[in-house]
Amino acid sequence: METREEALEYGLSFPNTYQEAPFHDPNWQLVRVRGSKKAFLWTYERDGYINLNVKVNPEWRDLWRQTYAAVIPGYHQNKEHWNTIILDGSIPDEDIRRMIAESYDIITDTPTKRIYEAVKKIPKGKVATYGLIAALAGNEKMSRAVGNALHNNPNPDEIPCYRVVNAKGELPANFAFGEGVQQRLLEEDGIEVTDGKVDLGKYLWDTSESESEIKVR
Repeated sequence: METREEALEYGLSFPNTYQEAPFHDPNWQLVRVRGSKKAFLWTYERDGYINLNVKVNPEWRDLWRQTYAAVIPGYHQNKEHWNTIILDGSIPDEDIRRMIAESYDIITDTPTKRIYEAVKKIPKGKVATYGLIAALAGNEKMSRAVGNALHNNPNPDEIPCYRVVNAKGELPANFAFGEGVQQRLLEEDGIEVTDGKVDLGKYLWDTSESESEIKVR
């Protein structure tokens, strides 16, 4: 990857992104995330090369800089959280794409996103409590936020919110997708529901059995 066009095309391949030139200078072309309007990819020409500014986690920041001479502290940005990638042909395409993808993940990370990612991992035939999902999403005190997120689930086919119950194993009375739907879906998973309640001793998801699979960024 050595051209601005290649970098912009890859940046725009991520969901809900758009391109913008905010400084009235065509040399600066950014890719932002819709809604938050945050930029995760900055492109510009400098010293004869196309440069990319990407956001980076501090634990990866120095590794990238040490691995490639063409990765330097972020030009004109916070050097603790941004790196500049110089497209001089010395960095494999897969690593450039990985750095851009990591920048997108950092910019789009929200509690709601972490909640949805945790819910996706509940195995068929198991349930999780609101508190468990909150803990997996990074804050065990945000059970109410879990309920709000699941009530506004944008993709029920991919995010099985019906597998989430309260701390007593009870199904919520106001399940977002209709009366009786949650019980039917749980029963289709092989889970017994008695008087609107699931036996947590039998069906609660034991996250320790798949610890490596439930880490949520």
